[in-house]
Amino acid sequence: MAAVTDLYPTRGTHEETVPRRDPVVWPGPASGAAAPGPIDAAGLAGYERDGFLTVDEMLTPAEVQVLRAELDRLMADPAVRADERAVVEPHSQDVRSVFEVHRISEVFARLVRDPRVVGRARQILGSDVYVHQSRVNVKPGFGASGFYWHSDFETWHAEDGLPRMRTVSVSIALTENLDTNGGLMIMPGSHRTFLGCAGVTPRDNYKRSLRMQEAGTPSDGALAELAGRHGIRLFTGAAGSATWFDCNCMHGSGDNITPFPRSNVFIVFNSVENAAVEPFAAPSRRPEFVGARDFTPVG
Repeated sequence: MAAVTDLYPTRGTHEETVPRRDPVVWPGPASGAAAPGPIDAAGLAGYERDGFLTVDEMLTPAEVQVLRAELDRLMADPAVRADERAVVEPHSQDVRSVFEVHRISEVFARLVRDPRVVGRARQILGSDVYVHQSRVNVKPGFGASGFYWHSDFETWHAEDGLPRMRTVSVSIALTENLDTNGGLMIMPGSHRTFLGCAGVTPRDNYKRSLRMQEAGTPSDGALAELAGRHGIRLFTGAAGSATWFDCNCMHGSGDNITPFPRSNVFIVFNSVENAAVEPFAAPSRRPEFVGARDFTPVG
């Protein structure tokens, strides 16, 4: 197999910025225009401009209740906690995330296949899609830790081998996301510049990075420059609301020191035309529950 050109170099001796070389909203396969789907023209234009799209009340309260009950069941299951796909908080030892949740749970698998969910992914990416990663993130009150500033694509390119920026994530709120309980923050417009980070990728880096990311994190100076140029948007919303965001958005979240839990399901859709190759800046692939190698389209 011929080598794939690395359009987005990272994990070298120094930080470097590269203008985005890929579309944000990809054209559909037939007409060259945007693919049909649930997002209207104004929503697609906003996504193109800002790198994100919010959808209020995407799920009904009854649907949220079913997902919450399933989340509670998973959190209480000793077999799930003992599984390598479960990540625990380093201090409290509470479960922080459960990966590949759409394979562990048929309830979450149905959510992935829901036309309101996968339909938007197909529309943004202009093709059939598969699940590169899924997880539930649980931020119980009183000290659940946040996620430091990063671009998901930087990691997925470096460590999973995704060649192009043809990947979209959706975070669906299962509890109310407040401005105080560790909500998602994005720098609007940051998706148009790739920031290649300095440093090498340690072997089996995922074992540490799923708890606290170090490799692939930007410098304070680079973050200050990006925040000064783009600003920071904090996302709040009721349970059932959703935020779609481009793979290259600079984003993060703070600790949750409130009594109010924050739980979200997070699904990453990748185009079937952007299947993972070998990692671009890591000694080996991450496990498949973190970066999928099954490229079967979502039905």
